[in-house]
Formats: sequence, C-alpha cells, structure tokens
Amino acid sequence: MGRKLGLAAMFIALLVVLTGCFNLEEPITRDSTGFWDSYLVYPLSWVIIYFADLFNDDFGLSIIVVTILLRLLILPLMIKQTKSAKAMQAIQPEMQKLREKYSAKDQKTQQQLQQEMMKMFQERGVNPLAGCFPVLIQMPILLAFYHAIMRTEEIGGHDFLWFALDAPDPIYLLPIIAGITTFIQQKMMMVMDNPQMKILLYMMPIMITVFAMFFPAALALYWVVGNIFMIVQTYFITGPNVGKTAEEKATGKATNKSAGKSGGKKK
Repeated sequence: MGRKLGLAAMFIALLVVLTGCFNLEEPITRDSTGFWDSYLVYPLSWVIIYFADLFNDDFGLSIIVVTILLRLLILPLMIKQTKSAKAMQAIQPEMQKLREKYSAKDQKTQQQLQQEMMKMFQERGVNPLAGCFPVLIQMPILLAFYHAIMRTEEIGGHDFLWFALDAPDPIYLLPIIAGITTFIQQKMMMVMDNPQMKILLYMMPIMITVFAMFFPAALALYWVVGNIFMIVQTYFITGPNVGKTAEEKATGKATNKSAGKSGGKKK
C-alpha cells in the first residue's frame, strides 16, 4: 500500500511540475517580486536572453546551451544519485532473497525483514535514501528553469529548426523524441524490477509526450536536451549494464562466455 501511495504522490508531483502551480501566465522581468521570481526564475531568464544575444537572437540555441550548463552545474549531484542507483541495483538479488525468506505478512516477520535489510545496507555501505537528496536539491533549479522558459516574453516570435519556440511542434516530432528519451533515461536508471516501477517507466514518457504536444516547443526542447544529457551521463558513469536486472546481466555473461568458448574451439 505504501508503494502505491508513493507512486501516486510521484504522479501528482509530476503534474504540479509540468503544469506549474503558480504565476505561469505572468511574464518574468527585473521588476518581478518574491524570492522565487527574483532570485531563481529571473536570473535564469536573464541568462537565456544573454546567450540568445550572443547567438544573434537564436533562442533555441540559447536554451540548449543553458540546459547543458545547468546540467553541468548539478552534475556532482547527478553523479551521486546515479552511483546510488547502481549500488542499489547491485544488491537487488540479495534483497529479493530476503523478501522470499521473510515472505509472511505478519508484523513480526516484516520487522525481521526490515532488520535484515538494514543490516545488509550497513555491511555494503549502501544508503537507500542517498539517491533522494540530490533530486530534492536539483528540482527547484530545474523547475525555475522551466518557469524561465515559459515566462520569458522575448522567446515569443522566434523559430528554431522546424518549429516556433512559443507554440507546440506542428508535426509532433519533438514531443515524440521527448517521450522516447524519457523512456530510455528512466530505463537506464531503473533499479527495482517490480510492477509499480514498470508502470512508472511507461506512464512518464506517455505523460511527457502528451504535455509536450500542447506546451510551447521551447519547453519540449529543454526536456529533450536534458534527457539526452542524462542518458550520456548515466552511460559513462555506470556503463552499458545499468537498467538491466540481475537475470539479464547473468544471461548476457553466459552468452559472452559461450561465444568465447565457441571462438576458442574454432581456433
């Protein structure tokens, strides 16, 4: 039940982030008041305009550059989050064995399961909450950038590639790319093989695609660039096996060994 509530909370949080719960219709300017607008949204809006001026009023290129710069800024947090995900992935087989050993639903058995889990975490030096803190720190930054894109009036009237930045992509190619890259990024970061995580794996790309079809293409561009950055970052930090279950890894190793033996016999 707790996991289902957690999943529901994540969906609600995503909806809040995507739709924006405050002042999305109000343009951001140097005269905007309040901590959120003055110290987070406006500085990012200013940076977008600054780089656009450098690139001869190319706001699309500016959004790409600022997105990459932001991702580089929070890279240490993302590395910590990714490594934490990899550490949790490595102990999934042992966690599954413990769940099977303490499969009874009575309170005493579940307490024993939690104690064994905590003991294993301590022995392996794994903190199951370590991946949450970087997310909590980076979310305000990414949400502020989202607001900066949506509320910077100067972006209006500018085109990039085949689409207008202040209108939805007319051929829906960018939303599709946003959905695909979201799926790949989620798949690479997924460490728990359970039905609820799989639901999230498929639902989030669908939601991102649908929202990107109706939101200005500037925001979809931001999602695509951010996702591609995350995919490349995750691959180089964790290697090609990230996102695979223990069974998939074992199958891959067995296949490689078989191929090696076959090659040896041919020689």
